[in-house]
Amino acid sequence: MTKDQERSAPPGWTVLEHGPLEQMASNLWCVEGEIPKMAIRRVMTVARMSDNRLVIHSGIATGDQVRAQIEALGEPAFLIVPNSYHRMDAAAFKARYPNLVVLCPAAARKKVEKVVAVDGSYADFPADPHVQLLPLRGLKDREGVIIVREPECERSFLVFNDTLFNMPHLHGFTGFILRHITQSTGGPRITRIARWFLIANKEAFAAHLRELAALPGLTAVIVSHHLPILDDPRGVLESVASTIE
Repeated sequence: MTKDQERSAPPGWTVLEHGPLEQMASNLWCVEGEIPKMAIRRVMTVARMSDNRLVIHSGIATGDQVRAQIEALGEPAFLIVPNSYHRMDAAAFKARYPNLVVLCPAAARKKVEKVVAVDGSYADFPADPHVQLLPLRGLKDREGVIIVREPECERSFLVFNDTLFNMPHLHGFTGFILRHITQSTGGPRITRIARWFLIANKEAFAAHLRELAALPGLTAVIVSHHLPILDDPRGVLESVASTIE
C-alpha cells in the first residue's frame, strides 16, 4: 500500500500477499492469500445473497484493487468467522465495515470474541434462497458449511473450513510434517487435526457429508486452505465420508 492508503486503512488492516478475486459463479468469488510464517495458504470466500448483500467467509485484508472489486459486488453485510482459529483479520473487517454482522459457530464464540464482538451463530443467519449457513452435524457446533445456490441456474456450491482440506504435497521439513504428521496434504481429505479437535461424532458427520454430496447440481467445493474441489465434488465428499466412519 502507499502511505496515503496506509493512513486511510482501519486499525489492523494489514495487507499480505494475496491473489486476484476469482469468480466461481455469478454470485460466488474467492481470494487466496498467505498466512504469516506458514506454508499453508488461506482462502476468503464472498457469496452474494438474493438482495445483493455480501457474505464474507474467513475474511482476508486485501489491497485496494481487490477490496474495491468486492465492494462493487454489493454491500458487505455478514462476516463469517468459521472457527476459533480463523480470527486473524476479523477485527480489521469490523473496523472497516462497522455495520457488518459477525457470526461464528456457537462453540467458537468465546475465543472469537477475544478479538471481535460476535452478533450470533449460524442459526442467526437470515433465510435466503441463494446463501444458506448450516452447522455441520457431529462437530458440536465447532464448524459449519455454507451452501451457495446460483440464481436462475441449477448449480450449487459448498464452502467448508478446516474440516476439509485440499492441499498438494509440499517439500522439505514442513512438507513432511503436513504429509505424515497432520496428514493435511495430498488432495481432498479430512485431516488428522480435524479428527482430533473438530469431529465429535464420526457417524453423524459422515452422514451429513453424504447429504451435502447429494445436493442437486453440486458443482464445486471451496475449502479455506488451498484449492477448490472442482473434479467430481460429489464423489469426493462420498469418498472422504467413508474414511471417517
